[in-house]
Amino acid sequence: MFWLKFVLIALVVFALISLVKFILRRTLKIEKVKMEFFSNNYINELHRQVDKWVGRLTGLILPILILVLINNDALHYLLIVGMIFTSLLDYGVKAFFEYRYSEVPKQAILTVAEWFMVITAVVVVLQLGLLGSF
Repeated sequence: MFWLKFVLIALVVFALISLVKFILRRTLKIEKVKMEFFSNNYINELHRQVDKWVGRLTGLILPILILVLINNDALHYLLIVGMIFTSLLDYGVKAFFEYRYSEVPKQAILTVAEWFMVITAVVVVLQLGLLGSF
């Protein structure tokens, strides 16, 4: 039952993100950028290098927070804060390079909107306990 709820929630979040991005593209006249599916679409070499370091930092922070959570259930909020921080760092780097170095700087608006919606969905799911208790 857990996986069914998870897939359903993921599909709803994906559909909402797609709808909001479509509406933002139309209202703000942001041209669509062709991107590969499930690939890192780097703006330039510096973006690739910075993103690699952000990935390493995320790979270091989250396991440490999971270990802290395993040893002390009272600190579960640290994992949520860690997820928000690392996702902000990841999406922030992407939005910065899109705004600063991309041919379509307005694309950064879509990236920030997507980050906000993903974080909102995670917080709502966790606060409402839609996937059960952790």
